[in-house]
Amino acid sequence: MPKNLIVLIGPTGVGKTELSLRVAERFGTSIISSDSRQLYADLKIGTAAPTPEQLARVPHHFVGTLRLTDYYSAAQYETEALELLDKLFLEKDTVVMAGGSMMYVDAVCKGIDDIPTVDTETRQLMVERYEREGLERLTAELKLLDPEYYNVVDLKNPKRIIHALEICYMTGETYTSFRTQKKKERPFRMIKIGLTRNREELYERINQRVDKMMEEGLPEEAKAVYPYRHLNALNTVGYKEMFKALDGEWELSFAIDKIKQNSRIYSRKQMTWFRRDEEIRWFHPEQEEEIMAYIQDKTK
Repeated sequence: MPKNLIVLIGPTGVGKTELSLRVAERFGTSIISSDSRQLYADLKIGTAAPTPEQLARVPHHFVGTLRLTDYYSAAQYETEALELLDKLFLEKDTVVMAGGSMMYVDAVCKGIDDIPTVDTETRQLMVERYEREGLERLTAELKLLDPEYYNVVDLKNPKRIIHALEICYMTGETYTSFRTQKKKERPFRMIKIGLTRNREELYERINQRVDKMMEEGLPEEAKAVYPYRHLNALNTVGYKEMFKALDGEWELSFAIDKIKQNSRIYSRKQMTWFRRDEEIRWFHPEQEEEIMAYIQDKTK
């Protein structure tokens, strides 16, 4: 029997979690999370991680497995997720992967370039330089060492800038030279299902979700992790805005509005990324029976 990975993707707040549970229950299988922030045990509320009740319904993987200080990358996720799939496919013909982290989804479906692993000394050096000199100095250096990558990278993303410089320093080559972007073959079929809603509907759900996070204790969660705010794990929507409120820079109400706004912006980035993939079949989350029928047909 061929093995099938049901890849359930879509923007933040669209309704992936509940539908992934019902799909996994229908096929008697487990869920691999492809959310890069739900990996961290201390970030339950701000990442809308599955609740204890949801985790009890279906076995989940890659949820709450890391500490904030743990280093982790999409390349590590690719390796570990594929190793896990090998094991799960010994018992099941079908597994569900659900989440909205674009790089993590692509890591499993298409593969990450074989970029050298950065040694601890180089990583520590670059982190110290970032803290001492700031992002602007590092981006200027990247422009000199690898102008091609400088022209395409998100210049406001310190993790990307730092990693590219780490590779430049460690290998003496440009980061670009390792980015072949060649799709890797996988020993299983992928059934890609994208969830989408019209913009007004999605934005309203995002706003309601942020309000729910506040009720559930996001301010307290952000306060608990505040001492680690310099870590990349916390360079994410929800926590960045709450830290500004904790610093006294913003009023809490303004921070909440900014979380909603930045979540909406992120949802647009996700959709732009996913729309490039012609293998994705798009559905509204309420088209559950159509989705189930589509999966049944593809897994024959």
